[in-house]
Amino acid sequence: MGKKIVVLTGSPRAGGNTDRMADAFISGAMAAGHEVTKFSTAQLNVKGCVACGGCYSREDRPCCHDDDFNRIAPVIEQADVVVFAAPLYWSTFPAPMKSVIDNCFCFYNGQRKVAGKQAVLLSCGEADSYLMFDGLQRTYELILPTLDWHNAGMILVPNVNEVGDINKTDGLQRCEALGRSI
Repeated sequence: MGKKIVVLTGSPRAGGNTDRMADAFISGAMAAGHEVTKFSTAQLNVKGCVACGGCYSREDRPCCHDDDFNRIAPVIEQADVVVFAAPLYWSTFPAPMKSVIDNCFCFYNGQRKVAGKQAVLLSCGEADSYLMFDGLQRTYELILPTLDWHNAGMILVPNVNEVGDINKTDGLQRCEALGRSI
């Protein structure tokens, strides 16, 4: 039986390098028999968490505020694997994806059973050094123990800026292989 995988992308550039990394992962995962749902966070209306404590206070939605996170949360909750595909923005996640991540506090605050999931980080950026990915990588690594998730892989690709630059690397092949191995 295949796993349920949710892929959260953070790039506002549809068809860009990060999107291609996500699609390569999805291709590999689907070839391995997994079910995949993809959300492009930059195209959604997700406000950041305001720490109001109203998580799961209404039966019809995880967040008491009415935005697109309420569509994403049930998919994350049912998933076996959560994939963060994010371009590198100032050494961390881009704002639309960070809003989704911040709202994942509802799982913790609402005492939802989300422990034991696998997580994956896919990222590329203009940076010419892996050092520039440290903030993103560390943030990802701190999210995992908070939700009791486990790292299933991380692919970071530097020197990628213009659309199509990812094709000049082995990043897409690595993403597809990781998707197949999940």
